[in-house]
Amino acid sequence: MKTNIKYYLKEKGRLVEEALDRYIPKESEMPSTLHKAMRYSLMAGGKKLRPVLCIASCEAVGGQADDALAAACALEMIHTYSLIHDDLPAMDNDDFRRGKPTNHKVFGEAVAVLAGDALLTDAFRVMTARSLRRGISADVILDAIHDISVAAGSLGMVGGQVVDMESEGMEIDLPTLEYLHTNKTGELILASVKAGARMGGGNEAQIKALARYGECIGLAFQIADDILDIEGNQEEIGKDVGSDAKKKKATYPSIIGMAASKERAGELMEMALDALYSFDKKADPLREIAKYVVERRS
Repeated sequence: MKTNIKYYLKEKGRLVEEALDRYIPKESEMPSTLHKAMRYSLMAGGKKLRPVLCIASCEAVGGQADDALAAACALEMIHTYSLIHDDLPAMDNDDFRRGKPTNHKVFGEAVAVLAGDALLTDAFRVMTARSLRRGISADVILDAIHDISVAAGSLGMVGGQVVDMESEGMEIDLPTLEYLHTNKTGELILASVKAGARMGGGNEAQIKALARYGECIGLAFQIADDILDIEGNQEEIGKDVGSDAKKKKATYPSIIGMAASKERAGELMEMALDALYSFDKKADPLREIAKYVVERRS
C-alpha cells in the first residue's frame, strides 16, 4: 500500500512534539521567560521534516521510531535555533515564521538569541541522556553527534548562513549558490538521514546509500523553497512571500530561471529515488518524502 505522506508526516511529527514536550523544561521552570521563548518556536508547528527523515531512515534499515526519537528531537531543536537566529534583525530581519510573529518580535532580541543558544546546547543533552539511549551503543551515538555537529557548524549550516549574508545584493555564480544551499540547508537534512540510519542499526552500505539520498533531497528542498518564495503564499511557506527578492538574495530562479530550477529539482528527486533502489518497502516513506519535498504546495 502506498504511503500517505501527509498522514505519515503528521503522525511522526506528533511523536516528536510529544517527546519534545517531555524533554524541554516547562514554562513554569526558572528562568520562565527563556523556557517560554524556547517552547514558543519549538512547538510552533511545521512539518518537522528533519526529525521525520531521521525516523523514516531508522525504519528503512529495520529500526523502530523510538530508536531515533532522541536524535530526531535534537535535530528539530537545532533547526529551530537556526530559524530563531536567522530571523533576527542582524540577519534576515523577518517578522513571521511558521505563520506566527518571530521569536524576537515576541520576546525581544536578547531573549531570542539566548533561546536559540539554549536549544542548540540542549539538543546534545537530549542526544546523550542515558535514559533515552534504548540500548544503542555509545559509539553509534558518538558518530551521529559528530555528523550533526559538522552539519550545524562552520562547515555546514552556520557557514552557509555566512555566505548567504555576504551574497545579498551581489551577483554570484551557480557553484557558489549550490555551496550556499548545500551548507545552509542540505547538510542538516543529510545529517538527519544518516543519524536515523545509524540509530536503526544500518550497515555501512545502507548508510552510504541513504547519505546519497539525503544529499539529493537536501538540495532539492532548498530549490523548491526558492520556487515557493515566488509562487507560494504565506500559509504554504510560513513567512513573508517574496522575501528573497526583497533582500536581493541569490536563488536558483534568479540565476538559472524558473523552468530550469523546476527541472533541476525534479532531477534531484529522481536521483534520490535511485539511491533507494536496494531498499524494500520499509523505505517507502523516504520515497514519498522525496516527492513531497519537490512537489509540496501545502
